[in-house]
Amino acid sequence: MSSQLNGGRAPAPPAVRPNQEVFAETLLEAARRDPTVLVVTSDSRGSGRLVEFAAELPERIVELGIAEQNLVGVAAGLAAGGHTVFAVSPACFLTTRSLEQIKNDVAYSGHKVVLVGISAGVSYGALGSTHHSLNDFASLRALNNLDIVVPADNRQTREAVLAALHHPRPLYLRFGKRPVPDLPAGACGFSIGRGECIAEGSDAALVATGETVWRAMAARSALAEDGVSCRVLCMHSIRPFDGAALLDAARSVRAVVCVEEHSVHGGLGEQCAALLMQEGVQVPFRIMGIPDEYTVTGSQEEILSHYGISPRGIAGEMRRLLACPQD
Repeated sequence: MSSQLNGGRAPAPPAVRPNQEVFAETLLEAARRDPTVLVVTSDSRGSGRLVEFAAELPERIVELGIAEQNLVGVAAGLAAGGHTVFAVSPACFLTTRSLEQIKNDVAYSGHKVVLVGISAGVSYGALGSTHHSLNDFASLRALNNLDIVVPADNRQTREAVLAALHHPRPLYLRFGKRPVPDLPAGACGFSIGRGECIAEGSDAALVATGETVWRAMAARSALAEDGVSCRVLCMHSIRPFDGAALLDAARSVRAVVCVEEHSVHGGLGEQCAALLMQEGVQVPFRIMGIPDEYTVTGSQEEILSHYGISPRGIAGEMRRLLACPQD
């Protein structure tokens, strides 16, 4: 990664593996132990890293082709029959083309399907806005009875998949396709519905999810050079949402910046802003995400950096916020 993209001050830790790869590996291990585990895909066994699963357990994977609405309907039917079903498809198609089926066949009907959105956010890079998934939080948060989890690294991915096997409600798991660095574990460890404070700080708080978390950690290092002590709160659970962790952070610092690989509308940032407003917490606050426009063309890193979602951009936004006059 070039110093231009990472801000030249806090290089990214060494990348480990793509979360999608760890997802598929963990799922295969689980399927070996549990004969109820099935996978349903929509022409995505390759991009979902499911080739080995299909080769070893061909009777446990259903390929439906490019038919996302059918994918969700079949997954719901198999779940109704007692199977533990993982429905795997690119997030941009899974959460738009089949939104009605997710709403009615899965969430409304209460079938415990694990919807797996792969290559999420701007992972598809230069394929453009048609292939970017930047509204999935907003769309799915508006549905009742559907939880949303976005692991930030390989450890969280493995634990999220294992938790999904026994999760009592329908669940959406969101993964990107690029290798990600390992992150520190919070004191409480991973638990669906509970945020992880992966770095302590008393001056400012960065709240992030998914692949923006390591960028927030790199920004924290840059801010430390200026003497700014920054907490990093990893919100892997968009729903259930750990409001208590957010409120504790916001009441302990002078500024909060929320970072996400999603539209600035309807995602983690607006969720945080709404809670802070309702609880009467007055703290300088910013949402960093994709603005209200079709995205520029480029790699994932280039797109995110263009919109300031880089270590340098995040640190700069926090510096500006801390410089705001405060009563």
